Amino acid sequence: QFQLVESGGGSAQVGGSLKLSCAASRSTFTRCEMDWFRQAPGKEREWVGKISSAPRSAGTTTYADSVKGRFTVSRDNAKNTAYLRMNYLKIEDTAVYYCRACGFLWGQGTQVNVSS
Repeated sequence: QFQLVESGGGSAQVGGSLKLSCAASRSTFTRCEMDWFRQAPGKEREWVGKISSAPRSAGTTTYADSVKGRFTVSRDNAKNTAYLRMNYLKIEDTAVYYCRACGFLWGQGTQVNVSS
C-alpha cells in the first residue's frame, strides 16, 4: 500500500525556520511529482510548491509567489522522502501542511504555527 506520512510540524517564531518531511511507504515515490499544499483555518487549501520526479527533469522545483525565496522543496529518492524547508516564516504561514504524490495521494497533514 502506498502511503505518505508527514512529520516536522510544530511551532516557530516569525523569522524562524522549520523543515517538514513526507515519507513514502514505497519506492514508487521516485516516479511521482511531489506537491506541498497548506490550509489555514477558514481558508481553502493552497498549493505551495512542487518538485518533479527526478528521472525526467532532475528535480525541477516550482513555487507559489507567496513562498518563493523562502521555502525550498527537495527530495531524497534513496529515502523515499520529500522535504519542505521553510525559512523566514511569517504569521500567515500558519496552516496545516500536506504533501501529495503523483497528483492523487495525500499525506495526513502536519500543523505549523508561527507566532510573533
